[in-house]
Amino acid sequence: MSSGTFKTGQSPQAGPAAPGRREPGTTRAEPMNQGGSQAQTYPVSPGEKTELLNVIAFLEEFGEELDDTIDFLAPNPYLRMSLHLIRSHLEAKTVTPTSLIGASGAPHATATRRMREMLDRGLIDQRPRTLSGKSFSLHPSETLMGSWIRMSGRLKRLAETRLGAPARATRDYYYGGSYMAARSVPPLQVLGEPLRIAGGIRVLVHGDPTFMVMDQLKRQFEHVVGTDIHQRAFSIDRLHQEVLKNGERKASRYDIVAVDLPWIGELAEKGVLMPLDEAMDIARLDPADFHTAGWKAAHWGGRPYGVPAQTTPELLFYRKDLFAEAGLEPPATTTDLIAAARELHQPTQGRYGVAWNAARGTALGHTFLMLLSDFGQPVINLTANAGGFDTDRLNRDRHRPTIDTEKGLAAAEYLLELLHYSPPYILSMSWYERVRPYASGEVAMAYGYTLLAPYFELDPGSPAYGQTGYMPHPPGPGASPVAPVGGYVMGIPRNLPPERLKAAAEALIVFTSPEAQKLYVQNGSRTNPRYSVGSDPDVRRTSTIFEAVDEMSWRDELQFWPRPPIPQISEIIRICGEEFHDMLRGIIPPRTALRNAQNRADAAMKNDGPT
Repeated sequence: MSSGTFKTGQSPQAGPAAPGRREPGTTRAEPMNQGGSQAQTYPVSPGEKTELLNVIAFLEEFGEELDDTIDFLAPNPYLRMSLHLIRSHLEAKTVTPTSLIGASGAPHATATRRMREMLDRGLIDQRPRTLSGKSFSLHPSETLMGSWIRMSGRLKRLAETRLGAPARATRDYYYGGSYMAARSVPPLQVLGEPLRIAGGIRVLVHGDPTFMVMDQLKRQFEHVVGTDIHQRAFSIDRLHQEVLKNGERKASRYDIVAVDLPWIGELAEKGVLMPLDEAMDIARLDPADFHTAGWKAAHWGGRPYGVPAQTTPELLFYRKDLFAEAGLEPPATTTDLIAAARELHQPTQGRYGVAWNAARGTALGHTFLMLLSDFGQPVINLTANAGGFDTDRLNRDRHRPTIDTEKGLAAAEYLLELLHYSPPYILSMSWYERVRPYASGEVAMAYGYTLLAPYFELDPGSPAYGQTGYMPHPPGPGASPVAPVGGYVMGIPRNLPPERLKAAAEALIVFTSPEAQKLYVQNGSRTNPRYSVGSDPDVRRTSTIFEAVDEMSWRDELQFWPRPPIPQISEIIRICGEEFHDMLRGIIPPRTALRNAQNRADAAMKNDGPT
């Protein structure tokens, strides 16, 4: 091929690259342990995307105005190709050498030379489109994309300065905005080699706001991994059933499955999940970046069985404006919470004190275990240590339930007190239903996972919008504040066909990376398993919840021992949810509910044998 031509589907040819430069036609990233090279480029946040598209539209229209005004003005192929690359990337459209040359506005030979120069300078990355490697798609590189993001901000400030503008953008620029942005989590990377997997990546998830954000970003993630993504979402109980059912199949229907943290022990013991150290180099996940409780909860027998996709502690949400009007301080204890609920409970005005999970079965069972931890006791006989309770021997020690105790009685009586200041439909309230009345202004406080915060944080019409405080569970007498960790890890089924394992591992790394987590947050999620994402200035600006959770983590208040992931935990949760529901309905007294739950839980653990 001559130096002046560039055939579609082929990389340009050139002599040896100069020191410090890469050869044309090669990607810029370092090789990865599990699957080829990595070319860096950007799926960006909605705000950055909107701003970039506005800048691109402005420059395109301004260029047309110049062309019409000055007839002999020559088009700038570098600019036009850059605009085409970035717009196509933001819109998840494939760019080929032919389409890029056509967008340049320059003669074919000139455009080919300019494209080769952009490749040589690391402004364009290539990704093979076929197994032969003879056909490439073109992508804006990290260098090009980063330059344009910075330029778009400067262009906006320049226009505001010269043409009249509010001063706020300038103030942000000079007083920390630009400096803080430099410490942001970098944008997501497009894999240098698309994943080779028949039929695309198949994912089973929970139908919650975070995984629904992932589904909304499906096209962007398909662009990143280079293959289709098929996602199924179930409610929590149906998800548990489907994960177990899938484990009985000869070959898994899913490449990646989402797993509730308490299920880890059960799924590991039953051989449903594969230990991740069999599928990948664990160091690639950067384990130290995960919140300690979330990462430890993904382990069984010292081995990780999933990657935290959501670390979502259950907190107390409270209306700061209502507390201020009533002259109340945020509740520091369970006694304070009851007093505040009593003060703010005004049913004749359509407002109630507190909302929580009280529906029969799984929902109320979770509540009891978490409130038991508020009084300083786990649901099984764990050994106390400086950080709360020892969870390192869950797979070795023989445990028994600890429900029918004095602290169990305190938790049961606390449930009955909460009932007095709750909405009249509390006994059918679960998961989302407890936060919806909080978002609508019907309740002043709610126990809720951070993943539910979008119901009011993203709704300017909600009375709780901008008026919500976040704190760990107020403790009972003599106990310490705890924020019980919930959420999901993403794991790989043990029965996944071997030929799909490499691609599944690569996709899992992408979906749980800091860059992906930041995207989830910027598109509405309020869960985050990583320290780096929680400290990102762009993330901090979206919600005060991330700073609050990080502070709880540093204070060692995030704990997963309230729901220890032993194989029998799902059954124990269900038992508690049934017995204490009967108690709340007035069918049995607290001590009977405790005794019944204890006996049934003992039988469940005895039938399964030692853990």
